[in-house]
Amino acid sequence: MSTSIDTSVDIGREQELRLIWDRIRTMVYDDDRRAEVSAAAGLSFVKVKALRRLLKQPMPMRDLAALLVVDKPYMTQVVDALEERGLVLRTVDVRDRRCRIVSLTEEGREVALRSEEILTRPPAVLALLPDADLAELTRILASLPTTGDGEPS
Repeated sequence: MSTSIDTSVDIGREQELRLIWDRIRTMVYDDDRRAEVSAAAGLSFVKVKALRRLLKQPMPMRDLAALLVVDKPYMTQVVDALEERGLVLRTVDVRDRRCRIVSLTEEGREVALRSEEILTRPPAVLALLPDADLAELTRILASLPTTGDGEPS
């Protein structure tokens, strides 16, 4: 893989956008955090995602399933496994006894926080940028509109 983009050739805006996006994707995917965090936690990535979502607050299983974009039966399997490991508690909602609320145990919170540290650690390649380039990248990224719900993936 080349370490730089040849800026001396006029390749057109669309091709330039593709090259930039390819570089960003490569930086993110080559730094395989999903595998790292799954190995560190001893959990599948969807279970790690569930714990991370619960860091903010306990929530009904149906809401957690919607956030993780999984169906309710699969969410039950995920929560069963997390509960078996002592990482979450499932309680009855006092306002609606048909609803189950999922919350982190202290051990679950520790696993979620360690996972958060791994997943939010910047790729090492960014630290190689000179301060001026990092400041310019920060300026450029700050000018882009935000997307998504701002929650962890």
